[in-house]
Amino acid sequence: MLTGKQRAFLRKLGHDLQPVMQIGKEGLSGTVVSAIDEVLEKRELVKISILENAMLDTRETCDTAAAKLGAEPIQSIGSKFVLYRRSGTEKNRKIELPKR
Repeated sequence: MLTGKQRAFLRKLGHDLQPVMQIGKEGLSGTVVSAIDEVLEKRELVKISILENAMLDTRETCDTAAAKLGAEPIQSIGSKFVLYRRSGTEKNRKIELPKR
């Protein structure tokens, strides 16, 4: 569980990120979830965009993806959302969170 300070720090980092994935009309299929999982493992912080034809609620999709991936939902605005999960391998850890 992240503190407010840590979540604010991650929102700041996520602001400048470009979306690296798009969710289409098929929603959170197994393929999309596994692709997000790979990106989270390498980057720890990922911004995802939901296409208009998907007809999905951004907040709900963000929460569902976070639950499936064991990640923390950081932010959802408009059609984009940001997820964070600490990398399981030491070499992929890039983000140092502020102390609680």
